[in-house]
Amino acid sequence: MLQLSKTPCMRTLASLEDSYELCRQVTAEYAKTFYLGTQLMPSAKRRAIWAIYVWCRRTDELVDGPMAATTTEETLDRWEEHLEALFAGHPRDDVDVALVDTLHRFPLDIQPFKDMIAGQRMDLYRNRYQTFQELELYCYRVAGTVGLMSTAVMGIEPPIVTPWNPNPEIIIPDQEAIALGIANQLTNILRDVGEDARRGRIYLPLDDLALFNYTEADLFQGIVDERWRGLMRFEIQRARKFYVEAERGISVLNQDIRGPVWTALILYRQILDAIERNHYDVFSKRAYVPKVRKMISLPIALLRSKVL
Repeated sequence: MLQLSKTPCMRTLASLEDSYELCRQVTAEYAKTFYLGTQLMPSAKRRAIWAIYVWCRRTDELVDGPMAATTTEETLDRWEEHLEALFAGHPRDDVDVALVDTLHRFPLDIQPFKDMIAGQRMDLYRNRYQTFQELELYCYRVAGTVGLMSTAVMGIEPPIVTPWNPNPEIIIPDQEAIALGIANQLTNILRDVGEDARRGRIYLPLDDLALFNYTEADLFQGIVDERWRGLMRFEIQRARKFYVEAERGISVLNQDIRGPVWTALILYRQILDAIERNHYDVFSKRAYVPKVRKMISLPIALLRSKVL
């Protein structure tokens, strides 16, 4: 994976085309379902989304990657300084070149990027969440922020001006974009329960475990019984509500982007279906969407983008 530089790089950086190509390769390798959705976007927008994805991945790897054991608050402070340099137009690494170009082309705000770094700070000192409200804040910071970043790239469809409504309200679907990010993160959490447990982490709210009389010890042992299945049904239903909220914002987006967004939403939501097909065993089986199901979803997403 890409390395994080501690100081500004003195060598010649990649060309703009090479930088975007590097971002494309990273996205294709590490986010296959997400990458499929970006393939349907107009060129400039998909390249921008790749650049944003790579920055988000690098940020996540600071606390969740091979070098996470050496990450401190000071590491994240330096990464935030790196971010501010990018917004000032000063790339330091090869992939930065693409992101600086993206920041020039699209009206991205720095705050969602800073909020994401704040989410990584939470991971430095927390491996449990007592309530869903606490978890929701974490999900906003590490994933809802991605929705805000992406909306700035995707663009909003201008409202229709009519004689009886000469100044129609411009609707910005920020809350729906955040909802999609939270839905995706909750899906990740449910899919990765076993993997996270092996690292000593429990993202499911402890209050929810108690509600179903399921303990941390049960989780670390990977017990799949009726208590666990009830808990997972409860969490899956919550995630699906966020997907439904997110759907309401798609019709406001530029028409050239609705199909890809519907595709990404439908494909990611199907991971929840896969968990159900595996009888909620997320300890020994990894939930994924088979390629055939992905292909079937494409025309469905296109149809929804036209009629909804």
